[in-house]
Amino acid sequence: MSATLSESRCADNPDAIFRELAAPFPADEVQFKPQVVKGNRALAIAYIDARAVMDRLDAVVGVHNWQDRYLLLPDSSVQCRLRVRIHGEWIAKADVGGPSDQPDGGDRLKAAFSDALKRAAVKFGIGRYLYGLPPTWTDYDPAKRQFTSRPHLPEWAMPRPAPSLNGSAKKLPADGTELHRRLLEADSELAGKSLCKVGALLGHVSQAGTKAGYGADMSQWSGPAIELAVAETKAFKARLADKAARC
Repeated sequence: MSATLSESRCADNPDAIFRELAAPFPADEVQFKPQVVKGNRALAIAYIDARAVMDRLDAVVGVHNWQDRYLLLPDSSVQCRLRVRIHGEWIAKADVGGPSDQPDGGDRLKAAFSDALKRAAVKFGIGRYLYGLPPTWTDYDPAKRQFTSRPHLPEWAMPRPAPSLNGSAKKLPADGTELHRRLLEADSELAGKSLCKVGALLGHVSQAGTKAGYGADMSQWSGPAIELAVAETKAFKARLADKAARC
């Protein structure tokens, strides 16, 4: 999910923002570390790295709508104060991260900063679902200190496939620019089949989005606006199919 919600949409859709922040990450962004090792098996603990947290915040609220501040504590742990602007207000959450057991002091401190950010982000729902994963024992190479097979993620911990503008299951458009491009493709396909005039689908979706308060510039649409566009596209195609069936 890489679409950015504009500041105006942040003010109007706080519930949508929380849902997007808490959404599961793609499987390739979820990493695993061993908590308990027994022979060639280890208890896999899922986690995301700090960059994934930053990317999620950028994607959902925008780079101008979140801030992080850090405080180094006497025991070498680090406190992160994460502020996110939601519903027009700055909301702050804080938590503490501990240093790693790496030999280099700089690496240990860097790990503490990353851990603090991830823990503070959990309080906004980011990655919180990972704490609910069932215990998973997976093949592990203790000499290389790595898993030899990837731990399995349950279906509920995977991103939900979204219907595309062309009817197949794929990711939603990443932003308004991609949305406009895919709408043009779908519009051209329908017109090529003589199901509607050129521009009919694009005009319908644009009018629906503008009426819903997302603005006339489709390139600036994101998040809920893109979801609306997909729903309106499906409804538009359904009406065309119904009309064709009656002829």
